[in-house]
Amino acid sequence: MTVAAKPDLTEVDPDRYRPRNKTDLTVCWWIIPIFYNFFGLIFVLLARVMPPQRADRNPDQIAAFFHAHTVTIQIGFCLLMVVIGGSGIANGLVAFQMKRMSVSPVFAYAYIAALAVGALPGCLMAAFSFLTATFRPDRDPQILALLYDIGFLSFVGSLGCFTTQYLVLALAILLDKNNIFPRWMAYVTIWQIVTEVLAAPVFVVKAGPFAWNGSISFYQGTVIFVVYEVCIIYLLKKAIERQPLGERIPD
Repeated sequence: MTVAAKPDLTEVDPDRYRPRNKTDLTVCWWIIPIFYNFFGLIFVLLARVMPPQRADRNPDQIAAFFHAHTVTIQIGFCLLMVVIGGSGIANGLVAFQMKRMSVSPVFAYAYIAALAVGALPGCLMAAFSFLTATFRPDRDPQILALLYDIGFLSFVGSLGCFTTQYLVLALAILLDKNNIFPRWMAYVTIWQIVTEVLAAPVFVVKAGPFAWNGSISFYQGTVIFVVYEVCIIYLLKKAIERQPLGERIPD
């Protein structure tokens, strides 16, 4: 009597695991430009966080700012609370493509973890600070100034978590032998690291190019970030198009 050998799952007909299309990935990709359009609408036109207000305002000027823009700040950041999950889908799609690379899946996990840590100071802290300031606009101007400072310092000065994110992505691209993303994208990503480091003086400087509204700390970094986002969105689309149906993704 012989015992039947267990089937080798690596030799099972690949059609059994082959999806008919990549609609799910395409839907996830379209969420990215939609989310960033909402992001721009909220932070630029409604909440007035981009470009940042001056760092050298006095408490009375800060109180006047919140009083003048109470309604739009509340509308903008309440809308953010509804759409903020779109960033998770965008980041998840990048991590998914990183798992297709020849590097360890640890890179993808580290990428997601760094962004999870960065979401609070890099985005939500500014929203909660401004919403708190406009919730009771009759507060002492000194308290409003505190919320103003926390909001902008966290938004512009959240450095370490995003530096780690960009470093992990750049290393993964440079080490990858599957050519999921071209190597030049690694160098674009490294420039993102440079802008994060150059923004470090925002915690001690209130005016000039290194203040949180300065030409180096904010405007230079924002221009490079826009270039980075355009590149990564484009390359994600090309990666999805090239991805073979039925490809096995590492756990």
